[in-house]
Amino acid sequence: MFVTMRRLRLVTFNIAHGRGLAPIQGFTSSRKLRLNLRRIAQLLGTLEADIVALQEVDECSVWSGSFDHLDYLRTHAGFPHAAFGINNRREGIMNLSYGNAILSRFPIAETETIVFGRRRVGEKGFLFAEIEVHGRLVPLVNLHLHFSSKRKRLQQLDMLVTWLRSKERERKRDWSVFPIVCGDFNTPGTKDDATASLLSHLCDYGDYVLHPELGPTFPSPLPSRALDFVFIPPGCRAVTSEVVRSFLSDHRPVLVEFSVA
Repeated sequence: MFVTMRRLRLVTFNIAHGRGLAPIQGFTSSRKLRLNLRRIAQLLGTLEADIVALQEVDECSVWSGSFDHLDYLRTHAGFPHAAFGINNRREGIMNLSYGNAILSRFPIAETETIVFGRRRVGEKGFLFAEIEVHGRLVPLVNLHLHFSSKRKRLQQLDMLVTWLRSKERERKRDWSVFPIVCGDFNTPGTKDDATASLLSHLCDYGDYVLHPELGPTFPSPLPSRALDFVFIPPGCRAVTSEVVRSFLSDHRPVLVEFSVA
């Protein structure tokens, strides 16, 4: 029987709270933040992204203009579906609320947010979503790991792997493929750190492939480090990827295109 293959375009992008290349958070005007977010929305349209995994997204934070960045992006980029996974909340005069987010052309059936710690500011975590793509349920993990400590990154991955094993036992029969895992790994390369460790764990489920195979993503003007990755599971075919040249954040976005049977 002939099976139609649906091509999907997935982007992972740390948008740096919308501040662009400004070095210090809180010194960018609301007008400039909105302009930069509109440019990000335009880029996502140019890339024809179906699903976007975003890191460092603000929800009405004082230091980022006190407006909902995800809703602003969703509206200007024309995405019908969105999910927010808040990792940090501080109320009061210095109100802060930010974390990971997903934009999607397809319905988002279920989401769950896991935060790695209990501090109100500075915590990382991941957002899990099940996305309905033409009758197929595609699971996605949008991840942000600790920026400076290898030990903490590996501890955070242990939490992720334990959670994934539990989720897989619960939901595997409903998934078209094993979870796609993407995001900002804050790792200095692909050897002996978070990316290598996670790839080793994921290979228990099959032949996962790490993308992009080449190309640093940080800092965006003259990138020298590979920090942003997409782990593509078995069952996704004809995979291509690229690091997108962009100066709308200190990270460059990664675009991966693939087919799901």
